[in-house]
Amino acid sequence: MDCAEEVAVLKRVIGPLAGGEDRLAFDLMNATMTVLGPADPAAIVAAVAKTGMSAVPAGIESVDEHGTGRWRGPLTLLSACATAAGFGLHAWLSGSVTAAIGTEGLERVHAIPAVVKAIYAVAVMAGVWTVLPKAWFALKSRRPDMNLLMTIAVVGAIGIGEWFEAATVSFLFALSLLLESWSIARARKAVAALMKLAPETVRVRAAEGAWNEVPSAGVAVGTLFLVKPGERIPLDGAVAAGASGVNQAPITGESMPVLKEAGAEVFAGTVNGNGSLEIRSTKAAQDTTLAHIIKLVGSAQGKRAPSEQWVERFARVYTPAVFAAALLLLLPPLLFGASWEAWIYRSLTFLVIGCPCALVISTPVSVVAGLTSAARNGVLIKGGMYLEVPARLRAIAVDKTGTLTEGRPAVVEVIALNGHTEGELLATAAALESHSEHPLAKAILDYARAQGVAPAPVSSFEIIPGKGASGMVGGAAYWLGSHRYLEERRQETPEVHARLEGLSQAGRTVVVIGDASHVCGLIAIADKLRPDAAESVARLKAAGIERVVMLTGDNKATAEAVAKETGVDETFAELLPEEKVAAVENLVERYGAVAMVGDGVNDAPAMARATLGVAMGAVGSDAAIETADVALMSDDLGKIAWLIGHSRRALSVIRQNIFASLLIKALFVALTLAGRATLWSAIAADMGVSLLVIFNALRLLR
Repeated sequence: MDCAEEVAVLKRVIGPLAGGEDRLAFDLMNATMTVLGPADPAAIVAAVAKTGMSAVPAGIESVDEHGTGRWRGPLTLLSACATAAGFGLHAWLSGSVTAAIGTEGLERVHAIPAVVKAIYAVAVMAGVWTVLPKAWFALKSRRPDMNLLMTIAVVGAIGIGEWFEAATVSFLFALSLLLESWSIARARKAVAALMKLAPETVRVRAAEGAWNEVPSAGVAVGTLFLVKPGERIPLDGAVAAGASGVNQAPITGESMPVLKEAGAEVFAGTVNGNGSLEIRSTKAAQDTTLAHIIKLVGSAQGKRAPSEQWVERFARVYTPAVFAAALLLLLPPLLFGASWEAWIYRSLTFLVIGCPCALVISTPVSVVAGLTSAARNGVLIKGGMYLEVPARLRAIAVDKTGTLTEGRPAVVEVIALNGHTEGELLATAAALESHSEHPLAKAILDYARAQGVAPAPVSSFEIIPGKGASGMVGGAAYWLGSHRYLEERRQETPEVHARLEGLSQAGRTVVVIGDASHVCGLIAIADKLRPDAAESVARLKAAGIERVVMLTGDNKATAEAVAKETGVDETFAELLPEEKVAAVENLVERYGAVAMVGDGVNDAPAMARATLGVAMGAVGSDAAIETADVALMSDDLGKIAWLIGHSRRALSVIRQNIFASLLIKALFVALTLAGRATLWSAIAADMGVSLLVIFNALRLLR
């Protein structure tokens, strides 16, 4: 199955067996048909055989090993050799190249020796051998397709004595089918290259302490395995020992290696740097992030792009129309006494140029090339139908936490008061927070560690529920808490109040540290902006996005502070999930095509309502990959601007291919009606434009 026309045939034949065409799913790139429901495999295989194609149960053997695909190359070569031999022999026997070609003006030369006819017959049969069963099925079902058009053209050429034309058309059509099959295989191999990213073996620790290589597929979750410098990581896992920079580009598209130390997550298919890593597997081989990507890229072709659907509808009407037009070309000799031979020849040429090969292949190869290229860049597009959407986006809504910001609180400012130093303040705060699991406590401890400040010894520690904590540090009593707890203690001075208000208006969360007599200092904590957030927003606007809107459940002051720093056009704060959905609906009404960018889980309702749902930083998150239409495997918001440009390139290539296909058709229709086109030149033109659209589409793989 190499052509969209064959998909249409299979739908008509297998649909009744499966309970309707909607029970069938097709993956043209992998030559698979999925029956969604109970059906007899033997009956399906037999029904497919009637169409001239062949089928085997998936996973048993490849179609090329089983069917006619393996003969296509040798038969095409035989057709080429026989055509050349027949032409050479005829030219030698007649002493004229013109006679061998068979055309001199409008006069046909039929004095072809029997031996030359026999050689041409071999060329014809070799060229159409794989086509005849499909042509016969199309004739029986009274649904003309390109196989029937070509077969009639070849038989008709023989009927009027144009043996060279018949042989040439047969060879060129076989060659065009071979090239079409090659182009599909080329795109298929690009997807298959993803599957080779993860090694097939993994080095696990044996009972005696040695490292033994075993198949990756059989490794249980929780197994400890070793990855040496320069090797690919075979399974998802967490680093147990060692440190190394890991190149995650094959999964996330990140340009720089990421340092991995004990506890860090690593992913199958990524490349270890200069250090050895001992890793404990967290997922089985079939459940890794890479396995999910491969599965989704492989099945994405089933969700066809709008351009692809249009071409299929057009071809469904176009082919019968060409057949009817070819019959109308027989009216001049029938009604006006024109030359039967000349008009039959024109009718046959019309059938050849009417072949929709280039048109129907123009979109599938482009779509798969676009999907595969995006996956290589760490952008997982869930189907061809979503490849074209980014090109039409006019507005983008983004969540704040984890999208514009890093999604984890960090200390941004330390203010020491009343004679205390920053070091003293950090040591005291770290001491009081060392017993807490709160995210703000972790932020303070991380900052103190980064500044080289060790937590001071603490005794008589006590948590004050919902307010803070207290304890003895260095023989003195200290407390730590929120602005509200400070007010309850009645230790707030006008100076401290002014400081707190200023920090709150800047979107900071403030932790107050004090003793029995005064406030010792303030620690301001905020969810840090991503370093490239402002640049990414600017790139979106440069890409033509009219409105970038931030939707967040955070407080208004924090939201406005982030918006000011990033250049976001509009902000909606303190939103519940259902209010985010309403905000997205409003944007869709105003702008039409809108994307919602979030974490893929919490923002799922809003993402579902948007024209396009985009999950940020989906690497390692199965839920995020499954939820969104597009998953950015890294935390790089700039990938959205890249995606918009990539989508526009893909759409441009698809339109170029469709335009080129139809233009060449129109040109040769005019030449045919004027009597200037020949059978072999028509098929050569069709093959040429097929090659053109194939190579144009494959540019997207770069």
